[in-house]
Amino acid sequence: MTPIREMFATLERAALLPYLTAGLPTPADSIDLFRAMVDAGADAFEVGIPYSDPLMDGPVIMRASEVALAAGTDATRAWAVLEQVAGLGKPTLAMTYANPVMQAGWEAYCRRLSGVGAAGIIIPDLPLEEAGPLLEAGIAAGVGVVLFVSPTTDPDRLRRVAQADPEFIYGVSDLGVTGERQAVSEHVVGLSARVRAVTEVPLVLGVGISTPEQVQAVRQLADGVIVGTALVRRVLEATNAQEAARALFDAVRDLRTALE
Repeated sequence: MTPIREMFATLERAALLPYLTAGLPTPADSIDLFRAMVDAGADAFEVGIPYSDPLMDGPVIMRASEVALAAGTDATRAWAVLEQVAGLGKPTLAMTYANPVMQAGWEAYCRRLSGVGAAGIIIPDLPLEEAGPLLEAGIAAGVGVVLFVSPTTDPDRLRRVAQADPEFIYGVSDLGVTGERQAVSEHVVGLSARVRAVTEVPLVLGVGISTPEQVQAVRQLADGVIVGTALVRRVLEATNAQEAARALFDAVRDLRTALE
């Protein structure tokens, strides 16, 4: 059993998977922020690899990539952060886009992920129809691949996503790019029910889930939740890395409490 599947199997509640951009606020300070989230109760991590053209991300996470890149988070430093985060002992997934993976080669990229201890990969702009080579490379390297469904995913496509047996299904709970919302999407209950009806592959909800109240509202609908923008915003608003670490600790602690 993979580390991610083992996490879902052993937890008696939905897992908390915080997202944070690698190299934020600087490559040297980045690991301290992830360590603060471990101390606050994070179960796993989605580590964003800074990218200049992030198609799924809203303005906050786009700004985080800009800050990380300006601070010197090139590919080498991003991989170093990813390895450090994996070393914290929590299942760690890299979130990137298709272009850099294709440039490196599916097999080479997955082997490198395995080499730094990453448990999985998330590529939001890779459609199901083109995911075959990545799924094969992931199996060969022992790296789990995540696939997406959304409120507009039709039943046939949802079944095909499930049949691909991804590490987990990322349920996009609201339409649009990543970002904070005032309330949980009206689509989330139906989306969860449709996924549950066709597969036992773990379901993790993300996009538009930001507050403890929203986490509490969806905790019975999925095997895990991803919170990103609300955490990244706290780092961007902090005046220094120590303040950012304290803000993340408090936020993740509150999110974790909401899952209990």
